[in-house]
Amino acid sequence: MEEVVLMPRLSDTMTEGVIAGWHKKVGDKVTKGEVLADIETDKATMELESYKDGILLYQGAQAGEKILVNQLLCIIGQPGLDIDSIVNSIKAPSNAEAPKATAAAPSTVSSASSAPATQSAPVSSAATTTTTASATVINEGRIFASPLAKKIAKDKGIDLKYVQGTGEHGRITRTDLENYKPGNTASVTKAAAPRNTNYVGQVSFVDTPVSQMRKTIAKRLGESLFTAPHFYLTMKIDMDATIAARTVVNETAPVKISFNDFIVKAVALSLKQHPKVNSSWLGDVIRENHHVNIGIAVAVDEGLLVPVLRFADGLSLDEISVSVKEFAKKAKDKKLQPSDWEGSTFTISNLGMFGIDSFTAIINPPDACILAVGGIAQEPVVKNGQIVPGNVMNVTLSCDHRVVDGATGSAFLQTLKSYLEEPIRMFI
Repeated sequence: MEEVVLMPRLSDTMTEGVIAGWHKKVGDKVTKGEVLADIETDKATMELESYKDGILLYQGAQAGEKILVNQLLCIIGQPGLDIDSIVNSIKAPSNAEAPKATAAAPSTVSSASSAPATQSAPVSSAATTTTTASATVINEGRIFASPLAKKIAKDKGIDLKYVQGTGEHGRITRTDLENYKPGNTASVTKAAAPRNTNYVGQVSFVDTPVSQMRKTIAKRLGESLFTAPHFYLTMKIDMDATIAARTVVNETAPVKISFNDFIVKAVALSLKQHPKVNSSWLGDVIRENHHVNIGIAVAVDEGLLVPVLRFADGLSLDEISVSVKEFAKKAKDKKLQPSDWEGSTFTISNLGMFGIDSFTAIINPPDACILAVGGIAQEPVVKNGQIVPGNVMNVTLSCDHRVVDGATGSAFLQTLKSYLEEPIRMFI
């Protein structure tokens, strides 16, 4: 029997995926467990394995192209299979950007799939030159490549400006890097550098295709902001005691403890005391969570990912530090799995390390709240009736008013403040 492979839903927010690269060509032999393709989702680049032995007879999209969830991805079977009847029997979702399919003829199996034509971006009226050399620069300025391709290039020491991309709009894929041979670049046409770089009075812009991740961020946060009635509570926290405690802890800690680690620990303990803040809006019900799973917002090149630190209230500072660092690395390498980003009950977004004093964050649904953490700055404070310099941090709690009231959110912040201003209480 043939295996008809549909684009799987690899995350709870995924509606379409991009073929980052095929590991097999139409006509190649496939064995069970072999990787067929790399699929770029809104949160990670994941490997798609075959569940059957056979021949790859059909590809529903080329490398770099988008394909909807549950749309036909590929067909594996034996030569002579009536591909057309299978394709026609599967009613793919309507899609104005549906890619053209590449398939082997039903009677014979081609040994290679046809490569997609490289699309040239429009060039200005500046003169063009054609060069063929061992070090031909193909990509100038912003280089479009899948996250997986960028990682492979970094690992192999390949400069992407010399690699010809075969994906959509010249996007560089994993296959391009696997086929890349230094000194064997194709003849390319490129715009000569203009002599005059003064752009005053000249319209100039660059259109960047919206990534799967950015589309999902826009959709989910737009829905959150315009659906959940947000309100905001801001508080100043004296961080002198936490700074002193961190210095002492790092003298003996096996890993370096950051201020963010202290904040995560304090938030986790505060949520145990204020379960309404640790709740989720589910439409017909409000779920008051007894477990504390904290989402940690991590900035990556293409947007924002929120891996989840599970049962954070029971973790030590060392465990929090190690977990957050591992999640940050996996997020930047696009190696997070669905289990890494699902199930948060509360979210922290910390922009303090970027020099931001204070800001407001949009709630990450279905969470009821998100905490925006600013940087620590010296300000004049009153202690024992005297004005002295103090280290102050601003935090802003964004609340879904359908779940959390002002008094409830304020009480949570008071508890958080007490933990950070007397950090020894976190270890009792």
